[in-house]
This record gives sequence, C-alpha cells and structure tokens, in this order.
Amino acid sequence: MATLYIREYAQLGVVPAKFGAFTALQAGQESLAVTDQTVAIATGTSSISAAFQSSTTMVRLHCDTICSFVFVATSTGTASTTNARLAANQTEYFGVIPGSYVAVVGNS
Repeated sequence: MATLYIREYAQLGVVPAKFGAFTALQAGQESLAVTDQTVAIATGTSSISAAFQSSTTMVRLHCDTICSFVFVATSTGTASTTNARLAANQTEYFGVIPGSYVAVVGNS
C-alpha cells in the first residue's frame, strides 16, 4: 500500500550560533515533534489526513510513491493530479496553519 508519512512540528529547528544567537534551520525541531500520522495514497481517489494539532506550524511530508497533494482548511478538501507533485521517496518540509489538513492522490 502506498503511503504519505506526515510528521508535525511545533517550530523550526535551531542551532546555537556565535555570540549567543541562534540560527533557524530549514527543518523541524525534532525535540518538538508533535505527532506522526500516515495517509493511504490511492490512484484516482483523494485521501485526507487528520487535522493538524493546535501547536503544529510545520510538517514533513514523505511519500513512497508518486503523488499530488494540497493543504486544505476542511476535512472535505480534495487533492487532484494538477496539485503540487512529489516524486516517489521524496521528502519536503512545509509551513502550515494549525488545524488544517493535507489531501493526497496518486499520480504518475
């Protein structure tokens, strides 16, 4: 079964820099990971995640097959093959609105 793996984060990762400042990373702060969830990817049928947690501001998406996805405000949102596309085994990070969802559909 094809799967979209989602990790939710409360904030960007940071590392100490010189002079006591911090540098933000283009990745989530693992120690502040909120939760993980998975969504089955079907060809021709959109599937949707659970709502992101109230503290989630960033997500990591990883898919094991080619798919298209879209972030939506309601649980009735749907993805189509014209939405953003991920290649098989691709991983990306996105800023999101707490309480929103991601819809996904198989693509080629």
